[in-house]
Amino acid sequence: MIQPQSITFFIDRCLGNRRIVETLRASGITIKIHDEHFDKSAQDVDWLPEVGKMGWVVLTKDGKISNNLLERIAVARAQVKMFIFASQSLSGADMAAIFLKAIVPIQEFVRKHPAPFIAKIYRDASIALWKDSQALVEELERFS
Repeated sequence: MIQPQSITFFIDRCLGNRRIVETLRASGITIKIHDEHFDKSAQDVDWLPEVGKMGWVVLTKDGKISNNLLERIAVARAQVKMFIFASQSLSGADMAAIFLKAIVPIQEFVRKHPAPFIAKIYRDASIALWKDSQALVEELERFS
């Protein structure tokens, strides 16, 4: 069993709530599911502040964030740590397997990088920082 280190992962609605949830929970990873805490129609900019307050780490495959300044601003304001699957065409089983393979590096990444940040998880379970806290805060300051 994987021993998570006091990190709670928030599973975005776009990842569904069955396969990946069941796999991660069975592995001992603490997760929260979008639909258990927010309305199904809640916009990212609405739930991100709440997730940030709770200190949960977001796991998503929502690639639109790379093109959506308002969502990146919400990530920055909420001080969220976010991981995005880089490939949008993965099945739930594939995403769960990749996440489990990458869990220890993800935990280390979370501990080493200050919020906010957006990182990407690739098919080979590698992780790359996409927007660090400085870049996100600079976007926020330009927006304000």
